[in-house]
Amino acid sequence: MPATIGDVLAAARGRIPASEARLFLRDILGCTSAQISAYPERSLSAEQAQRFAEMLERRVAGEPVAYLLGEREFYGRSFRVTPAVLIPRPETELIVEMVVARLGAGAEPRILDLGTGSGALAVTLALEIPAAQVTAVDVSATALAVARANGAALGAQVRFVESDWFAALDATCFDFIVSNPPYIAAGDPHLAEGDVRFEPFSALASGPVGMDDLGRIAAAAPGFLVPGGWLMMEHGYDQAALVRDLLVAQGFVDVESARDLAGIERVSFGRRA
Repeated sequence: MPATIGDVLAAARGRIPASEARLFLRDILGCTSAQISAYPERSLSAEQAQRFAEMLERRVAGEPVAYLLGEREFYGRSFRVTPAVLIPRPETELIVEMVVARLGAGAEPRILDLGTGSGALAVTLALEIPAAQVTAVDVSATALAVARANGAALGAQVRFVESDWFAALDATCFDFIVSNPPYIAAGDPHLAEGDVRFEPFSALASGPVGMDDLGRIAAAAPGFLVPGGWLMMEHGYDQAALVRDLLVAQGFVDVESARDLAGIERVSFGRRA
């Protein structure tokens, strides 16, 4: 007999959360959560049942749901994600809110997103601020392909540049430089646990204490900012004071840190004098 929705949910019970099993079924069947609940007797084709079984085993092995589904929501929009890019996190949305909050009516800011990955920050900023000129940089050509696809799918006007941070940029200066760079210590045991095992190591780790890329960006950013321009960098839960010190040492003023919804100092920022 063909497997039913009830059968496959029962097979997944105790192995993965029921909410994840329902997400997989929504993706496979193209239906809603309400339909899954209402019709547990609905049959799956052999191909659909096999696909669910494969997704279940991969999830049990620890593969992130976002990679299994091929997408993740960010700022209310669906972004394609692959193992070539970091999975967008809700806390990074704070940077979007901070940029928007600093704009006056009719502003046409030039914005640079360093290490764009999936393009979540750059594409979101371009859509939230239609008059902005947004440039997105990543050293990975594979990541840039994902970002470009997201920009095209969502109708965002973004210039994508393959570059090791600032290396391939011209002399353009920006009103905002934003970044969610790698900031985990290379030897951190958490890199071998959970979902992050499947994410690109180069997008997560940065030197022995996780500060290498934050330091590189802070040091070079003044040369790419207009006077009064802002640098905003996401960082780890315990790095805010270190990042503020970096910014002050590079001559930034109005240096502060902003807290995410969990109350953690998540983004540190400063203004070029």
